[in-house]
Amino acid sequence: MFLPEPTPTTRAHILEAGKKEFLAKGFRDASLRNIVKEAGVTTGAFYGYYKSKEELFDALVCEPYQALMERFNQAQDAFATLPPKEQPAHMGEISGDCMDWMVDYIYEHFDAFKLLLCCAEGTRYEWFIHDLVKIEVDATHRFLSVLKGLGHPVKAIDPQLEHILVSGLFSGFFEMVVHDMPKEQALGYVKELREFYTAGWQKIMGL
Repeated sequence: MFLPEPTPTTRAHILEAGKKEFLAKGFRDASLRNIVKEAGVTTGAFYGYYKSKEELFDALVCEPYQALMERFNQAQDAFATLPPKEQPAHMGEISGDCMDWMVDYIYEHFDAFKLLLCCAEGTRYEWFIHDLVKIEVDATHRFLSVLKGLGHPVKAIDPQLEHILVSGLFSGFFEMVVHDMPKEQALGYVKELREFYTAGWQKIMGL
């Protein structure tokens, strides 16, 4: 026995219309009038669900954003809690596993990450990559302190160079979303990106 497909709710119509408009024009240039028209609701009905265009955008991206940031932070904490003597040998492993997870999660919520990366200017999410860079830079500093404590001859890293390198990693990682890359291609691409950056950091850190 086949059950009838559930009828999309008004909220679902608004979310779909908002996603379409934001993807086409970005948050800043998106028209609430167009969203309402596309959803087939009145402006009054829209405000019964969302107080503003900002709140609608938030509804589309907040949960995926928080899930990815939480998982990324957990990976950094997991590495930091390894015994100091074990950290050099495991450099890149935990973060690599995290990046593989991120690829899977991104492709499960692809439109949300397209919005975050390409359409979020003017929202609280426009510094998405910058937020990841800051977490990674802080984690790098902690690891350098561990290396120094272990007696490794760690050279000072120019802060601007460090920021450029970490920014380059994440900008490269998210090219899969920016350019609508097929997932299988993205997995191979990210594997090589990780290997490239791990080898580069090991060289810089003298490992």
